Amino acid sequence: MALREARIDLGAISRNVETVSRAVGGADVMVVVKANGYGHGAVESARAAIEGGAVALGVVEIDEALELRAAGIDAPLLAWLHGTDADFAAAAAAGIEIGVNHIDQLERVAASTGVAVVHLKVDSGLGRNGASESECAAFFAAAAGHERAGRIRVRGFFSHLANAGEEADATQVRRFTAMLAQAVAAGLDPEVVHLAASAGALRVPESRFSLVRVGVAAYGLSPFDDASSADLGLTPAMELSAEIVSVKRVARGSGVSYGHDYVTPDDTTLALVPIGYADGIPRHASGTGPVSINGRIFPLSGRVAMDQFVVDVGDHPVRIGDRAVLFGDPATGVPSATDWADAASTINYEIVTRIGGRVARRYV
Repeated sequence: MALREARIDLGAISRNVETVSRAVGGADVMVVVKANGYGHGAVESARAAIEGGAVALGVVEIDEALELRAAGIDAPLLAWLHGTDADFAAAAAAGIEIGVNHIDQLERVAASTGVAVVHLKVDSGLGRNGASESECAAFFAAAAGHERAGRIRVRGFFSHLANAGEEADATQVRRFTAMLAQAVAAGLDPEVVHLAASAGALRVPESRFSLVRVGVAAYGLSPFDDASSADLGLTPAMELSAEIVSVKRVARGSGVSYGHDYVTPDDTTLALVPIGYADGIPRHASGTGPVSINGRIFPLSGRVAMDQFVVDVGDHPVRIGDRAVLFGDPATGVPSATDWADAASTINYEIVTRIGGRVARRYV
């Protein structure tokens, strides 16, 4: 095993997609593999998602989509966030569907080479990108005109829930439905309509429409504070571990790591784990992040450094070469990514996505 290793269970990703597919009834499933597949590997995760029944894949940038195409993945593929230098012609040539967020962007897409397949995005209440209600009439009219002229094909229509509570979700669903009706009245006929991401797909049935975009749930993580992965029938796909590279016996009162925030309360053993914030381990979890070593879970001791942290293991038997498991599937007795998120006052999405390039990925 590598010094630092993220073991990715591709079968878990496939099974998670199957689980979500059953939960959403007749809606199709798009699996989001942006940000290197939420840290799990975009290409490998994409293949596992398709194996699990995903009918489409989603990414943020066109370059991410082109990497998937270069790897031989030919599934329907949507990219939805673009800078002013986005190469829409290259996307169209590669069969990449383009999320269009405002009328100026629509004009640039329509002027690109080839007939671009687009999904029109509206802002139903998240307050990020997408056409606002006041912009929709002009946006839809322009899209219909370009479609009639053969410059684009409007295949999709989408937005994103804010996950701000039941009332807010219901308001967004109503607003989105009204915007969709306005688009149809303008002469558009999108065949793919999508609003829900993982949270909406699992808990807001009226938000499912014809397709749901599944991100974190595909990787086996819960999007909810009040339900675990196991509660949702999901299996975390990533297990992060590192080899213990130093073990030393120290006296009571020994300071540990920068600032001596931790001082040993008794004579004890310290184990050094060679992974740190350069690898994505949150410094905010200093003193609290949980680590499993030889069947027992300990909090890390003192501050997380750039490349390493220390664990006070007391008299627990530990040797150089043993593995410290930071997180994985809690059903196996190890901490979860959510445990680390709680320790760092963040969300499990961030914990897995930030794992850096020095950490070797091993696929099983």
